[in-house]
This record gives sequence, C-alpha cells and structure tokens, in this order.
Amino acid sequence: QVRLVESGGGSVQSGGSLRLSCAAAAYTGSITCMGWFRQGPGKEREGVASINIQTGYKYYADSVKGRFTISQDKAKNTMYLEMNLLKPEDTATYSCAAKSLWCGGDWNRADTFNSWGLGTQVTVSS
Repeated sequence: QVRLVESGGGSVQSGGSLRLSCAAAAYTGSITCMGWFRQGPGKEREGVASINIQTGYKYYADSVKGRFTISQDKAKNTMYLEMNLLKPEDTATYSCAAKSLWCGGDWNRADTFNSWGLGTQVTVSS
C-alpha cells in the first residue's frame, strides 16, 4: 500500500473548473494503476477516471468524457484530475486510489484498489 493525499477540491459554479491533485508517498514499482473515484450525496461510489502508470493509457466514465482529464507527473509522484464544464451532478467527495494491477477492464472497480486517500470535496452550484 501507498499513502495518498488529495487536494484541490472546493466550491464552484456550474461551468467552472477545478484541478485535483493526488500526491503519493512514493511511486513504488508495484503501482501500475491509479484512479479517481467519487461519491455524491445519496449515490454509490463510481469510478471517474484511471491511468496506467507505465503506459499512460487513460480510462474515463462516459459521464465525464470530454470534460475531465486525468494526468500524472512521475517526477512529482502526483496524479491530477482536471475538471472543466462542471455540473451540479459532479458534486461529490473525490478520492484517489492505487493498485498493483493493470487498470484494464477493472479500471473503475473500487474493490480492486488497495490504497486510498481520504478524499476532497467538490461542490458545484447551479
């Protein structure tokens, strides 16, 4: 497991933008996939985006395609989520996660990730 710390959450109006960061204590050689998950009020947790650390291949939920961009800076051991054109339905607690498996078809399965941050709140008002 690796310690993960999110930052960058906040409150914005609909149409606004935010950039989330997830700093890992260390990009160990065992981490192969990192992702962002969110849980809104009264909703189940859902995978938003994931990235294969070695290849940089990215995965997105249909609900955020074209609006959100996941990226990484290996030198800083940090993953990012650039969120544009935010909608009220994007309001949620966003958490980053990591695992020692390829993202693949399980890129959005929370139960396959074994390291989690505490989360950061994103609130979008209409």
